[in-house]
Amino acid sequence: MSIIVNLDVMMAKRKMSMTKLSHEVDITMANLSILKNNKAKAVRFSTLEVICKTLDCQPGDILEYINDEEDKKKDL
Repeated sequence: MSIIVNLDVMMAKRKMSMTKLSHEVDITMANLSILKNNKAKAVRFSTLEVICKTLDCQPGDILEYINDEEDKKKDL
């Protein structure tokens, strides 16, 4: 996958648990876990906005683009 979710990194930096973030953002633990573990296919901007507000960060702190083609070329 080309988009990596670094939510766990930001949560660790802010010393915030899944339970607390789940309550603050008003998202289920299951959905938060899907997002945190890079299993999500999409994320609503409104959800991303609340996560960023709660963790006091920017969307780019959570989402990272990895060029799969560049990674494949490096492996050759």
